[in-house]
Amino acid sequence: MFKINHAVLHVFDFVSCVNVFSEDELDLTNKNVKSYVMRIARHALGGMDNRRGEFFPDSGFAAELSAYFKGEHGFVDLSVQVAQFMSEELGRMENPSSCDLLVVDFEDQEKPPAMPPLADDATEEEIAAATAAAEAAAYNARSEHYFGLLLLESKPAFMHEVGRGEDGATRNNIEHHHAILPNPSQKIASFALVNARTMAVQFVDKPRQIAGEERWLIPDGLLQCTNEASSKELFDTTMGLVEEVAEEFGVNSAVAMGRAKAYLAENADDSDEVPFDEFVDEVFDDEGPRRRFEQAAADEQLGDRVHMERDVAKRVSRNHKIVTDTGIVLTFPAEYSHNTELIEFKSAPNGLIQIELKNIGSIENR
Repeated sequence: MFKINHAVLHVFDFVSCVNVFSEDELDLTNKNVKSYVMRIARHALGGMDNRRGEFFPDSGFAAELSAYFKGEHGFVDLSVQVAQFMSEELGRMENPSSCDLLVVDFEDQEKPPAMPPLADDATEEEIAAATAAAEAAAYNARSEHYFGLLLLESKPAFMHEVGRGEDGATRNNIEHHHAILPNPSQKIASFALVNARTMAVQFVDKPRQIAGEERWLIPDGLLQCTNEASSKELFDTTMGLVEEVAEEFGVNSAVAMGRAKAYLAENADDSDEVPFDEFVDEVFDDEGPRRRFEQAAADEQLGDRVHMERDVAKRVSRNHKIVTDTGIVLTFPAEYSHNTELIEFKSAPNGLIQIELKNIGSIENR
């Protein structure tokens, strides 16, 4: 369940040099407004490129936000503080682009697991037990509360405009407008989301030249938090190390990477952290490549475990794709990598690789 509690929009018009800070929230009873805000927030929350951060102990924004979550600050008042800071900093750029600042307070609750099907002859006790278990699962489904701020860069676009000519006749013209909000499905270039329970930060931003100095405006200027790699970046780094170690030790890299993805996909529900000791045991059969991978991970400063959001791990680890030098493209579920009853990779005496697909009931042309 996705719920928008509050939302407000502030306008930064650097063409006319007029900024308009809203004194009231957006009307969420308007279905179009509510739908747009919800889609923008949901899209930002699920981004694979979201970087992570933790507030520094002396972060002024963290203190203000904590006060808001405790009910000591009003939503609009806090949003205006954010808007004033962002507009002042962006205005110090040489050629700032006009944009809108969307500030939103929302909740995201995980969908509880469905009640398992019951047999036709299930007793009243079995039905009652299954119903109670389903209700408990729904009650315990994790609900997270977020405060978000999103910079919506204005997009120029041509639009029709209905008017009248000098003789009073209806005339349709084409006008060039500069204040078009981005489509909800587009990636937002700069935003931040803060979890109310953990105060964990996730954000997307880019370096900007502000007053002649390159700065990350959101993590360094506003939030005052650390700037850590995204789950997608950590995933790419980890998979790159798996491939390098596999090739170094003569291990089939397709099998190793398939096993790595399968481990991430299968264990994504347990924790947002991947312990490398268990990971390498699953990926490599021999001690040599295991130790080499652990050393390579340490060289990349990944530590003994890597943080990876569950949704990202599931999304990027579900399938594995390989391309042979003969032009054959093969995509298969990563979990099949260690199931030789379905797919098997063999090394031929001549040094070539053989791929055997097994137990196929039917084939469809696509």
